[in-house]
Amino acid sequence: MRAVEQSVRLERISQERFIQAPIEAVYNYVTQPDRWHEWHPTSLSADTGTTGSLSAGTRFTEVIDLLGVRVPMSYRVQIARPPEEFKAVFTSLAVDGSIHYSLHACRDGTLFKRVLTYETELQLAGLHERMVELSTVALDQLKQRLENPAFVE
Repeated sequence: MRAVEQSVRLERISQERFIQAPIEAVYNYVTQPDRWHEWHPTSLSADTGTTGSLSAGTRFTEVIDLLGVRVPMSYRVQIARPPEEFKAVFTSLAVDGSIHYSLHACRDGTLFKRVLTYETELQLAGLHERMVELSTVALDQLKQRLENPAFVE
């Protein structure tokens, strides 16, 4: 009897925004997973066991809403180079991958690039398109939050 092959494809979503805020402020905010719920619509909560930006090697957990299902995620920070680069790899029962942030000081603000790479065995119609939509909303909300004069670090 032959084993049934699962179709697992590596997906990639790359988006960027110009944020009119200092690179240090952007880096410090986006590298605090316990604050991701403030700007990313799928993030429900995160537990880092600390405050502030995370350093390489740090492990943390997050609960996300994946199309109406609460999914616990486990992360490890792979790269933490303030204020230019941050990368965390993640795993869960539903999806595995990485989130990679690249930041560049530009004019009077920051060019922020977010690359989400993931793979899943879930056969959900429209999953990738929905992930792209959610990433777009997340970066728009991040930009709005960091450019708001009432923003407090």
